[in-house]
Amino acid sequence: MSKLIKVEGYKQLLNPAQTEQGIKLIKEFFQVNLSTALRLRRVTAPLFVLRGLGINDDLNGVERPVSFPIKDMGEQVAEVVHSLAKWKRLMLGEYGIKPGYGIYTDMNAIRGDEELDNTHSLYVDQWDWCRTITAADRNLSFLRKIVRDIYAALLRTEYLVCETYPQIEAFLPEDIHFIHSEELRQLYPDMTPKQREDAICKKYGAVFIMGIGGKLGDGKVHDGRAPDYDDWSTPNEDGYFGLNGDIMIWYPILNRSIELSSMGIRVDKEALLRQLELSDKMERTRLYFHKKLLADEMPLSIGGGIGQSRLCMVLLHKAHVGEIQASIWPEDMRQECAAAGMPLI
Repeated sequence: MSKLIKVEGYKQLLNPAQTEQGIKLIKEFFQVNLSTALRLRRVTAPLFVLRGLGINDDLNGVERPVSFPIKDMGEQVAEVVHSLAKWKRLMLGEYGIKPGYGIYTDMNAIRGDEELDNTHSLYVDQWDWCRTITAADRNLSFLRKIVRDIYAALLRTEYLVCETYPQIEAFLPEDIHFIHSEELRQLYPDMTPKQREDAICKKYGAVFIMGIGGKLGDGKVHDGRAPDYDDWSTPNEDGYFGLNGDIMIWYPILNRSIELSSMGIRVDKEALLRQLELSDKMERTRLYFHKKLLADEMPLSIGGGIGQSRLCMVLLHKAHVGEIQASIWPEDMRQECAAAGMPLI
């Protein structure tokens, strides 16, 4: 498999039983820390939603959701969620969550169009979270504070893992570096976005790259974002645009950068209309979710997703996400991984 990264001399530090125990340890500890830091309470989430309501996350707009007809509902079509980016915001309103508080949930998704490699699987599991904010919170200072709170929870979890399994050594830096995607482009103008991510993460260890989704100075985007959840177009106090970003780290096992979280302040009414127009998606204003947002029937919010299997992979020093989760892989990838010392579950 051309996309498979093989680590020379790689050996698993934990046996299968220890790995399963480590996964449990990380998932239980991190979610408690996350919910305490951000003042979130757990809610139950759907595996699928009805098509045509504008609730499902369309990611980059090209990924096809897994769908099926519902016999007892007149063959209406349901879609397995890609993420719960918009569903969570609806729940903030329905539960009447006040500013400064929020919700989190376990999100499970199937992404059949995913390109399979060391960090990408057909099966996606993440902590999806969302918190009600005020208009005064819609700024970079508040966004940076939330990012630092999340990163602190990551550091505490890494410390616990290393205390539990002494053969695992900590590698995350104490602080996370902030940079806008346009600043990053200017810093490395001859690189691709992925190469820029590798360069900046290798330099600082942990980075929050801001302004994901809007066009940069060269007319290209750093990475795609749907127009109806993250705010990537509002001018900010740094003189750039966007109130969103990705938490990324340098992962020495694979010698590359890895995204752990995509998050941001969510669109208000003005940003939604602006981004729908920029994306040529104005027809979405007729959908259920978008009508409610445009009618001021949903709270302002900040939210994101944090990959569960990917976080476990990183903190347990695994070379492939398939060492953490049970999924489907091409047979030749399974054989290559087994030969490289990273057998897939």
